[in-house]
Order: sequence, then structure tokens, then C-alpha cells
Amino acid sequence: MKLILFLSILIISSLPVLAQPTDTLRTELLNQINVTAHRTQETALSTSASISSINSTTLKSQQGSTTPDALMGSTGVFVQKTTQGGGSPFVRGLTGNQTLTLIDGIRLNNSTFRYGPNQYLNTVDPWSLQRVEVLRGGGSVAYGTDALGGTIQLFTHQLSFSDSRQYTGLLRARVATSGMEKSLRAQAGMSHQRVALMAGLSLKNFGDLVGGDSTGRQSPSGYKDLAFDIKGKIYLTPRWNLTLAHQTVQQKHVPVFYKYQLDNYKINEFHPQNRSLSYLKLQGTHASKWIRNIAFTSSFQSTKEGRSSQRNGSSLLSQDEDKINTLGLTLNIHSEFTKNWTASSGIEVYQDWVNSKGNTVDLEKGSRTDKRGLYPNGSTNLNYGVYSLHQFISNKWKFDIGGRINGFRIKLTDEAIGKVSISPTAVVANAAIAYQASPRSNIYTSFHSGFRAPNIDDMGTLGIVDFRYELPAYGLKPEKSYNYELGYKLQTGGLHLNMALFQNYLNNLITRERVAGEQIDGVDVYRKENTEKAQIRGAEIEIDYLFQAHWKIFGAGTYTYGKSISNQEPLRRIPPLNGRLGIEYRPGNLFLRPELLWAYKQTRLSAGDKSDNRIPVGGTPGWTTVNLRMGYDWKVLSLQAMAQNLFNTDYRTHGSGINGAGRSLWVTVSAQF
Repeated sequence: MKLILFLSILIISSLPVLAQPTDTLRTELLNQINVTAHRTQETALSTSASISSINSTTLKSQQGSTTPDALMGSTGVFVQKTTQGGGSPFVRGLTGNQTLTLIDGIRLNNSTFRYGPNQYLNTVDPWSLQRVEVLRGGGSVAYGTDALGGTIQLFTHQLSFSDSRQYTGLLRARVATSGMEKSLRAQAGMSHQRVALMAGLSLKNFGDLVGGDSTGRQSPSGYKDLAFDIKGKIYLTPRWNLTLAHQTVQQKHVPVFYKYQLDNYKINEFHPQNRSLSYLKLQGTHASKWIRNIAFTSSFQSTKEGRSSQRNGSSLLSQDEDKINTLGLTLNIHSEFTKNWTASSGIEVYQDWVNSKGNTVDLEKGSRTDKRGLYPNGSTNLNYGVYSLHQFISNKWKFDIGGRINGFRIKLTDEAIGKVSISPTAVVANAAIAYQASPRSNIYTSFHSGFRAPNIDDMGTLGIVDFRYELPAYGLKPEKSYNYELGYKLQTGGLHLNMALFQNYLNNLITRERVAGEQIDGVDVYRKENTEKAQIRGAEIEIDYLFQAHWKIFGAGTYTYGKSISNQEPLRRIPPLNGRLGIEYRPGNLFLRPELLWAYKQTRLSAGDKSDNRIPVGGTPGWTTVNLRMGYDWKVLSLQAMAQNLFNTDYRTHGSGINGAGRSLWVTVSAQF
């Protein structure tokens, strides 16, 4: 695999420029805009940060069945799948509650997000998205807790006004071989001088995932998904507009596949897995240099996670349900103090209310016993912060500096731990220096400090999680990260190059520590503690080379090395060396995109990896898959197809509980009016 990465870089960098590309491929690269790093629009070239960006064209051509699927193959992102109805992105070696996800700037993360892989990104409908950005190695100053590894920003469809009344419509259907997917999307929109509106409904029926080679059908892994989204924009005055939005996702009977395969379960599933988000955003402009742009957002998000489990040979059915309601209030002000000094500043407040309950049903006796839920019922979490990010430009130099003060108030009341109330605080900062020797290049160095405050999942969990039994903990401190980065970007002719080296130091990591000599129902007992120091370092490279008007070669590679300083062993679940290589042909309405995705073997295992039955003894084997994506757009109709895993490779991404899809065909037909 190292040879593949080396040869791909060598080939791409040595190709001669045969023509100056002038088609949409070059336009897409040159006009790429990022907003995640500093809460303000910047071109990809000028940003002093490593950002992976997936635009609407790429989302459409990738045919990701889920939002985690859409991120697979992005530079610096490695997606783990415990089951088909999950998908947890690793950003620079970290995942779960150590990576922050936002939807239109609103936190998806709440106070019950788990350490390690989780399934919550899969509760976002990819057909509702227009763009995805991944800020690697930063985000705590701009967006708060959890951004130790980075920040994933999901943007839904943007609305605009029109001079005359206009209507739009979309019908989309996708099917996959072996019954792996049958999906429908209906979408309608309207725009006028003062009002714009869009609504969509997605219905998805996922069958069991069929793996490659000798794996075959992985049953049970299929589930059903229903998603609805509506968004409206209202013109108030020439300077002010109001956006209102609602989205909801309902998933039924989502099996945790590896529990059936490896842990002797008759039933183990998420049912239901629901999420809804409603928000109101008031945006305005002003002539004052202090308040050039202002945005106020009020949001309400609700998640509901039900879990059912029953072991083979047992008559006991265990049922748990957690419902988390989150109220969010954010205010952001963009200032332009001078031509060369701009700033984004604001206030954020999020309040969580946690309801958790459980019961055990004896199916033979017909009896039911209520029990404590996974979390203390009635727990609350208040998260509030103030931040300010500034940018200074002097000739060819650019300086970024920012800071945030964040406070929390976490309350739990439970028979197992009594009354607990903690109020941790965190102060973080970032700084970057960039030098643009020409309008086509940018070399920068940056520092980001980050934090993750202990949450209700850390403090209040009681019960079986994955393959261990967890006890509540309290007195935990925030986790901290210190990320250093050196990067280089180049856009010249048809060559677009991004490279970065990074080093992330992690302190006060909250880890599960085994309670010596204790077991409950034959399961080892663990409790979370601030016990670990670690470091993660690595390198990333991404290249796009447009060697003719309609031809592009692309390649990327990511290397991540993680080490626990405290335990003197590899850090848990570190992704292996991985990357992609391909070529894209896009003449007008046609596109062809053969590509190769690969990952080297991962044999550097922590003690936790070795005890994880999802990871084979000795480590996860390396793999290579070859995919072919193609499509054609007519005036109204659009056809996309993906021939996946052409050589039927049997593989799974490191740490996953289910193998990837084998040789298969996925076809999407769209009619847009």
C-alpha cells in the first residue's frame, strides 16, 4: 500500500500540462469556499487549516446510501461501521464524542454521546444535504466542546429568492443488487421575491448487506428509514431575512450485526432510532464595522434511542430507552474593523434534558420488571460559551488568532451515585500564520487547543456497553488537546495540492478502566477515569490534477500514528495508512469515475483492541477495492450508477463489526423539474 501511495503521487506530480482546463472541474476547485474554520467564508486556498470539502456534485456522484458513506474516502477521514445502520467517522484518529458534528451550525453532539464509535451521524439524511466540510484538527474555539479530532459541518440545501415565482420538483429512486437498498425521494420547492421554500421526503428500505468473496449475506443488518425535511426563507427587509427549518429521521429495527455474529444474541437492535431538529435563524447586515453581519439561531433538537436485547437460550428481553431534548441559542457577529482586520465573535448556550428508562420482560412468565435506564433519569447538562476569532492581513501574510471561555453545569441524581453536580470550565485558543508567496500558493503553521467536557454518558452510565459493564463515575475533568500543524496548498494550472503534517498531544483522556476482580453476569466491570496521556501524529496529502479540459486524476493518502504515553502502547482504534486513487472524465453532461480505495493492515493494537472481538486476532488485514461511478444528465432526467467492489474483495474497515459490500450495482434515477 505504501508503494501504491508513492507511485500515485509520483505519477500525478510528473504529468505534463497538456491543456489549461476550463470546464466545470476546474471551476469547482477554484471556487471552493469553506466556512467551518473561522465561521466566515474563505476560499479553500487561503484557509490556514486542513479542510475536506464535499460539494453537491460529489455528493450526487458518490451515491452514498448514508451520510457516513458519503464521507468514506475523504482525506483524513476513516469510517468505522459497527453495523450497516451506523457509521462513525474517525478524524485524525479520534471519533465518537471526541469529534464534533454540526448541522447548519447547530450541534448534533449532545451530553450522552458515547466514547468510541456511535451511530448518530446516520440519523442525518444525505439527500437533505448540499455540502459537507470536515475541519481536521480543530474547532473547539469556534464551536466548543468535543472537537479534539476535528469538526464535521453538514449544510442542508440553501434557499434563494427569485424575481418571479418559480417552482421546482425532484423525484429520485435508487436500487441496489441483492435487495441491499430500495429508496425514494420526493422534493418540491418554490421561490419568489420575498419567500423561498423547500420540502423533501425520503423513504429507504435497506436489506441485509452482502459482503465480498466468501462473506455472503450478513443477516440481520437491514432496516427501514423515513426522513422528512422542510426549510423556508422569508425576506423581511433589504437587510434582514428569516430562515425556519425542521427535519426528522425515524429508523426502525436497526440490528447491531456483530452482536448476532459474535456475542450470541437472538435480538440486539436500536428501535426506535429517531432524531428531530427545528430551528429559526435571523440574519442581517449592517453598515457598522462592528456589526457587518449578525446571525441569531434558536434551535430545539430531540433524539430518542431505544435498545432491545435478548440472548440465545434466554427468556429475558432487556429494553432501554433514552430521550434527550436540547434547546440551543447562538449569536454570531461578523465584524470588519478595517480592510485588513476582521472578526467573528459570539455566544452559545445549549441545555440538555435527559430522560432514561428501562425494563426487563420475562417472555416465558409474561412478567415485566422496571429498572434504571442507561443514564440517571432527569439529568441535565448546561453548556455555555463565549468566543472571538480574529484575522489580520498584511501584504502576503495572514494571522489568525482566537479564544473561547466555556462553562458547564452537569447535574445527576441517582440511587447508585446520589446527587452529583459539577461545573467544569475550559479556556482554549488557536493561532495560525500563513504566507502566500503568490495568489496560487499558501504555506501555514497553526496551533489549536481543544477540549471535551465530561458528559452524562461519562458520569452516569450503568449497564452493558459494547462488551463491558460500566459503572457511574464523577469528579471527571475535561479532556484537552494541543494540535500543531504545518501545511502547504498549491493551485496552479491544473494542479491542486494540499499537504499537512500534524502532531496532537492529548491530556486527561477519559478512559474505561477495568475494576480488578469484578464481574457482573460474567461481564468485566469498568469505570471511566482521567488516566491517560497520548499523542497522535500523522501526514495527509491530497492531489487533483486536471491534465486536459475534461480529465482529472485524483489521489490522497493519510497516515496516522497514535500512542498512549501513559500505558506505553498503541492508542486504541487508530486507523491504518489509507487512501484513494482514481481518474474522472466529465465532458458536459457525462461523467465516468473509476477509483481505487485502499487501507494497509493495522497490527498496532492496544490492549483494548486485542479484547475487542470486532478486531481479528493479530489485527485487521489490509484491503483494496475498485469502484466505477458513472452518470449522465439529460434536460430533466439524471442517471447515476456505481459498480462497487468490482473484484468482490472481502474486507472491513478497522474496528468495524460488519464487512463492506461485495461486488454490487447501485443505480439512481432522478427527474428534476
